[in-house]
Amino acid sequence: MTDGPLIVQSDKSILLEVDHPRADDARRAIAPFAELERAPEHVHTYRLTSLGLWNARAAGHDAEQVVNTLIEYSRYPVPHALLIDVAETMGRYGRLTLATHPTHGLVLEAGDRAVLAEVLKSKRTAGLVGDRIDDETVVVHPSERGHLKQVLVKLGWPAEDLAGYVDGEKHEIALASPTHPRTPHEEPKAWEMRPYQAQAVDGFWHGGSGVVVLPCGAGKTIVGAGAMAKSGTTTLILVTNTVSARQWRDELVRRTTLTEDEIGEYSGSRKEIKPVTIATYQVLTTKRKGVYSHLELLDARDWGLILYDEVHLLPAPIFRMTADLQARRRLGLTATLVREDGREDEVFSLIGPKRYDAPWKDIEAQGYIAPADCVEVRLTLPEHERMVYATAEPEDKYRLAACAPGKNRVVERIVAQHPDDQVLVIGQYLDQLEELSAHLDAPLITGATTVRERQKLFAAFREGEISRLVVSKVANFSIDLPEASVAIQVSGSFGSRQEEAQRLGRVMRPKADGRTAHFYAVVARDTVDQDFAAHRQRFLAEQGYAYRIVDAEDLEAPDAAR
Repeated sequence: MTDGPLIVQSDKSILLEVDHPRADDARRAIAPFAELERAPEHVHTYRLTSLGLWNARAAGHDAEQVVNTLIEYSRYPVPHALLIDVAETMGRYGRLTLATHPTHGLVLEAGDRAVLAEVLKSKRTAGLVGDRIDDETVVVHPSERGHLKQVLVKLGWPAEDLAGYVDGEKHEIALASPTHPRTPHEEPKAWEMRPYQAQAVDGFWHGGSGVVVLPCGAGKTIVGAGAMAKSGTTTLILVTNTVSARQWRDELVRRTTLTEDEIGEYSGSRKEIKPVTIATYQVLTTKRKGVYSHLELLDARDWGLILYDEVHLLPAPIFRMTADLQARRRLGLTATLVREDGREDEVFSLIGPKRYDAPWKDIEAQGYIAPADCVEVRLTLPEHERMVYATAEPEDKYRLAACAPGKNRVVERIVAQHPDDQVLVIGQYLDQLEELSAHLDAPLITGATTVRERQKLFAAFREGEISRLVVSKVANFSIDLPEASVAIQVSGSFGSRQEEAQRLGRVMRPKADGRTAHFYAVVARDTVDQDFAAHRQRFLAEQGYAYRIVDAEDLEAPDAAR
């Protein structure tokens, strides 16, 4: 028995004692294979899952490493049955492989004939495979490559995809260097990929397809550009919205040898198809008369690389489209693989396993993202509002709590304590945001704001022409506001952990003067608003960010929230 920070239990839960001197080392060591479930103050609960272990296996971690990690950091002897289960679960990955046969094309091969017999017996694989070549090999139609991988994950036998990829149409792309100006009108500026960005590109390229997980502000776009340069082919980039599409275009022009003429935008307002085409998820999932009318974009060129920005937000219909793109290299970029719909296994099977994951605190320690101070400000509702809430229908309770009028006063106090900072106020409900915009005399950006107006206001905020900006959930994703140093969240999408991560990410771009970022969540006490806040904070707790709790009344003291 050692005095380790972990207690590993036979139900596959792992308890981490947060205050233990080796807690940070243990957290980093188990991060590749264990998933956080709960993160209160003193003991965090992780769980071993099949998907987590398969992700670790695909990333190059073997069962021996996982077992040794559990034994090294465990306070008590690790249950022997659990260690066996870990080894056997990880051993399931790759017992089946997708490969290319010299005469039969795409095939499913098995090192274990019984496993192949078992999956072929399942009704789920009916129609996805063809003739048996021998006891260990069966033909797979290329169009069913993705569907078969989905089914095999569900059956508990995830296949390792070694069938390779089509090269796609060649198109020269290089990272900009001192000999390549960023634009025709600017002097060239030297820059280089950060070490973790280069490692992420290498991890993806070695695996062929998969997901890179990096904190907001850590330069996921640069990883995408690096993958494009490595591929040197036509590229389709799928993004969350039009503003994000244009930020991708501007960053690619800055960071690579691509010109604006080589980059097309395929969105609601434009339908350009060029060697590098940036399309929004929304336009691809638009139906006309029950048909996805823009799917021809996927076949418009012989794409060599597909990039999925914010892959954790991938709409369900895109999964079906992705199943048809298995012959293309695919890279998903995200700050968190948490999906509120529980479809992480779809990302695993269709985009690829996690190829690289950098803990937020590690990137912060290297100085590449700003240190963050997270504060939950709790507001006590007045008696009459508390009674209205208590007697409301369940479906109305969150809106009543989230939009409590007292939050306006709290936000004003917080803003007053940051007179020299760029402040974002973020929320879910438009009437609440309109009130805050009026109270703060700050511009408001919502889904109804035109793309041109959004870009104009974001640019004014970046340049310091305006220092306060109120935004709806349209600003959650892929918006680059490097000088924002304070974010105040007044309402959100219920208990969404992914949204919490994205919103904190708005203020974590490194600051020119090295100052700390501040993230405030204003929460109504004794309501579902407080319950949802606890759930939302789980992901950040996993990353090592603890929330301080401050009573709203204490904000009147000037130093209370600093």
